[in-house]
Amino acid sequence: MIALARSRHVARYMHRNRSATRLAKKFVAGADATEAAACAIRLRSRHSLRSSLFHLGEYVDRPDLVELNVANKLNVIETLADSGLDLHLSADPTQIGYAIDFPLARRNAVRMAETIHRYAWDKPGVHCLMFDMEDASLVEPTIGLHDEIRQRGLPVALTLQAHLKRTAADLRAQIAAGSRVRLVKGAFVAGADIAYTRQRDIKSNYRRLLEQMLSARARKRGFYPIVATHDHRIHELAIATARRNGWKAGQYEFEMLLGVRTDVARALVQRGERVRLYLPFGREWWPYAVRRIGESPRNAMLLARSLAG
Repeated sequence: MIALARSRHVARYMHRNRSATRLAKKFVAGADATEAAACAIRLRSRHSLRSSLFHLGEYVDRPDLVELNVANKLNVIETLADSGLDLHLSADPTQIGYAIDFPLARRNAVRMAETIHRYAWDKPGVHCLMFDMEDASLVEPTIGLHDEIRQRGLPVALTLQAHLKRTAADLRAQIAAGSRVRLVKGAFVAGADIAYTRQRDIKSNYRRLLEQMLSARARKRGFYPIVATHDHRIHELAIATARRNGWKAGQYEFEMLLGVRTDVARALVQRGERVRLYLPFGREWWPYAVRRIGESPRNAMLLARSLAG
């Protein structure tokens, strides 16, 4: 699946293959900001599901592509400005300039956070620029960028990965600061010196970190927990932990991916929980979609049907 995701020849074929659109539609909200915004509005009006918009394009090392990414992200914010929805945008540091020049990434991050603040400062909702977390080499600069922008009073949030051993300390610092943190298991390969490498150890650490996020202390600090997983057992643990420590539904949220376990997301909403879907959009959808297929053998049939045309 990794080889397929990285193959330019396969990507070119899939992007041009009309029969592959069913694959793209399952995991991707649309080709542009207009389609993505329409998807977000539809999810909220029909199913009470919130969204975090993400323009596809990772590890970008050309200034023109960085500007294209930023322009698309700004465009979707402006498109949703009067929708009444959360202005919630996800971004990888390497999308917005980090691979070229850190000051460029900082300028673009501030630009996006300021735009969200300008459109949403007086509106109810959870509005922010969410920093996605990439490989281990980017953890320190990503946290630093998040902290700097938060200290400016701009709306930001941070993703932390349960597979990294340093995350417990990073999470304690963010709880003390009253930040917003999305906890994921982590999809990037890292050595045993810095990461848990067995799934059972990663899951155990996720549960320990969840206890920190939903502790009474975190609630008192104004911390906002975001539980990003499709594991219904962790959902139940989170709800039980939250209630035990005085959290009410809506003081934290769950996050899932568009097209993955939609039934679980809707069931959580029906129980009164706040649920957000990660909504990628853009024309370079193949690498993202094939990774989602690789995560679940049940999705492999979608790939086979698309390739068969």
